[in-house]
Amino acid sequence: MVEPFTWRDGERTIRFGRGTVSDAGTLLGSGFTLLTTARGRAAAPAIAEAAAVSRDVPAGKVDGVAAGVLATLAEVDLPADRPIVALGGGRVVDVAKAVAAGLGGLDVAAVPTTLSAAEMTRAHRHATGIDPATPRRRPTLVLNDPAISASQPARELAGSTANALAHAVEATATTGASPVPTLAAHDAARRLAGGFSATEPDRDELALGALLSGYALDAAGIGLHHVLSQTLVRASGLPHGTVNAALLPHTIAALDRRGLVDAADHRAFAEELAACADARSLRALGVHPDVIEISVAAALQRPELERTPPAPTADELRAIYRAAW
Repeated sequence: MVEPFTWRDGERTIRFGRGTVSDAGTLLGSGFTLLTTARGRAAAPAIAEAAAVSRDVPAGKVDGVAAGVLATLAEVDLPADRPIVALGGGRVVDVAKAVAAGLGGLDVAAVPTTLSAAEMTRAHRHATGIDPATPRRRPTLVLNDPAISASQPARELAGSTANALAHAVEATATTGASPVPTLAAHDAARRLAGGFSATEPDRDELALGALLSGYALDAAGIGLHHVLSQTLVRASGLPHGTVNAALLPHTIAALDRRGLVDAADHRAFAEELAACADARSLRALGVHPDVIEISVAAALQRPELERTPPAPTADELRAIYRAAW
């Protein structure tokens, strides 16, 4: 088991370790606004009970969902000194960040229930109708308890682990890569590979690996893999972890061809995760070939592709999607 620790990183405080959620009452206090799901509420009922205002985050795209949540809060007098608390997976955390930005920059606290590492990044879509120039929000308090953050069933855990591995791999391969985040990314990949097992995963190692991978990607910025994954998620409606698992062996190969990563270090593990996540191919997941063309066109509009040198062409994006199909 990983020893609990407190990490103060600039404006944010990260508490990690088994039992961390029991500190929520002291760290969060009461009177906050909670965004969660039924699963999140069941995982940490004490946090749900301490909230003054609570909203369930429905399925859907972050920008639209965040706009809907903002609408329900329009008549609520939310105190500026209390955070928006996200108790859930990556979608819930990203919605909380978008809501906080839309409310003028309230603080965000995050209690993750998956390995998404969204709690470690400032990246999120704005709510529909919010000025794109509005500053984005990164949680100032993260409570990562492996009993909750790595609590998914085996299949979903494999997809979530693939997402975390993708963070670690891509963080070393973008134009924003630098020595310290790269060290964190390598350690993250090592912990994820050592902690994953389809039968008896080491959930503490997976949780820490995911947290470190998110830290690394937040510093380095996303590139080819995440542009392709995020775009296909929006076009297909498939879960984020599942799409990451299906694409990762093929995006690793593309990064290897550029000399940015060594596929031998990661591809076999990525393929294992795809198999465990039941994501061996996009076709088996029900992705129609037309969705690939839609995704290629949308991905080409993303400026983040420039962070993977040389920037991929439409033909390469299409080839990666088709290899995964």
